[in-house]
Amino acid sequence: MYKHILIPTDGSALAEQAITQGFTLARTLNAKVTVVTVVPPFHVIAIEPMVVTTTREEYDKDIAALAERRLAMPRAAAAGVVYDDVYVVAEQPWAAIIETARNRGCDLIMMASHGRKGVSALVLGSETTKVLTHSKIPTLVCR
Repeated sequence: MYKHILIPTDGSALAEQAITQGFTLARTLNAKVTVVTVVPPFHVIAIEPMVVTTTREEYDKDIAALAERRLAMPRAAAAGVVYDDVYVVAEQPWAAIIETARNRGCDLIMMASHGRKGVSALVLGSETTKVLTHSKIPTLVCR
């Protein structure tokens, strides 16, 4: 069935649930897993307080530490699964997720949905919705 599963994470509790379910599925299918986290590129002005820095070098160090924290949980869940992780710097996480899946030969993307409904889903959208809309790779959404 599926041989290589891509699991995106933003470090949230919902993403951790998708990681747990993704590794369980991978063990069952004897598939390998790649976990990806997407971090924003350096900007002189940052919207998120955790990425406010004064220099490009400081930003690179801070963003690598953020990615490391996001990828710590998957490393713990990886027992018995061939596993790799990567962090990608990109403006649009959904596009980076699809590109990573394509470049790494993944045949399934398994990701969390934040479960927005109604107007907030319409206005805010979600990375999951954008992946579902644009990806030709099968995508399994965990809720």
